[in-house]
Amino acid sequence: MTYSGFDRQTGMAISDDAHITQSMYDILHTPIGSRVMRREYGSLLSELIDEPDNKATRLKVMSACYMALMRWEPRISLQRIEVKPDENNVPTLYFQGTKTDNQPFTAEIPRG
Repeated sequence: MTYSGFDRQTGMAISDDAHITQSMYDILHTPIGSRVMRREYGSLLSELIDEPDNKATRLKVMSACYMALMRWEPRISLQRIEVKPDENNVPTLYFQGTKTDNQPFTAEIPRG
């Protein structure tokens, strides 16, 4: 199945993995309760911003990501989530899984 839409930054057409990744970004960066008419949409990531950078917080972040994406992004099934800094030391979320057509899927989303 092919997915298509528009890039929220450039307005250019995007499809498939880029469309899913953009949707994941939107879900994860939308605080629960902030969307009018769909208050339950989003994730709990925003509640973890000032938490210390330790194993317990990373587990909470992974759990918040998994729960939100399991509920709001039906096109993927996640097998792995990692939280680690990128080359610029920005906390980044790394995802591995499969799409509903059983094709492999990976995504990288900045946490901030």
